Amino acid sequence: MRSIDYDTEQHQDYARGRALAQQQLREWISAFEAVLPDRRPLTGLDVGSGTGRFTPALAEAFGPVTGVEPSVRMREVAQAQPQHPGVRYLAGAAEDLPVPSGSVDYALMFLSWHHVQDKPRAARELTRVIRPGGRLLLRANFSDHHPRPWWLAHFPNGYAVDASLFQPLHEVIAMFTSLGWRVTSFGTVTEPSTGTYRQMLERLRLRTLSFFAQLSPDDLEAGFRRLEEVVAADPDAPAPVFAEPLLTLERGGKPHDH
Repeated sequence: MRSIDYDTEQHQDYARGRALAQQQLREWISAFEAVLPDRRPLTGLDVGSGTGRFTPALAEAFGPVTGVEPSVRMREVAQAQPQHPGVRYLAGAAEDLPVPSGSVDYALMFLSWHHVQDKPRAARELTRVIRPGGRLLLRANFSDHHPRPWWLAHFPNGYAVDASLFQPLHEVIAMFTSLGWRVTSFGTVTEPSTGTYRQMLERLRLRTLSFFAQLSPDDLEAGFRRLEEVVAADPDAPAPVFAEPLLTLERGGKPHDH
């Protein structure tokens, strides 16, 4: 995978290109609620928090959250939003988390795992900072459990190129179980459709998905041309929904009372 420098390439458009409507955000928070411990407050980490799509909503629902993000520009965009009192943003990465050992009840990694360069080191860091009995919510794509969004089929080798960015599910699970984690659930979440074909095409044109950085200029052009033809045929139809994988892991060891 060609790594993406969010400080130079995507920070201006990311928030717009990847914005979540309120009903989509509610769907995710309710999916997280179903797999997190019942007690409140929970101390959370949003690892790869980007422009802060989830951090304030996590704080509102569960308790104080630290957003950890390596890109200076992405953090600046997040910090420019109205701030929830339970949210802070810190420089850091999954391989080097700027929080004390055993200090969080859960971590969310929402489409950030595939960006992690040293995954074994990141898994060890997550094991260090999450308390025994705590959870890791991994909204990741896996090469063998791919959500297959409708627009991907219109790009040359779209599915194959996109799937190649991700590990197979068993590989991710093996990495964590070797460190004493166990799988508590694996399922999918389907966001409600909140836009038409035309609106989705406008957002895709911002090219804020990792996928687009992997394509040649010719393949990009061909894909967008095909996509435009499909959208032109029925621009106001609601964009199709697709099921997105969510893997939840629990950190081994004896939970501490606190």
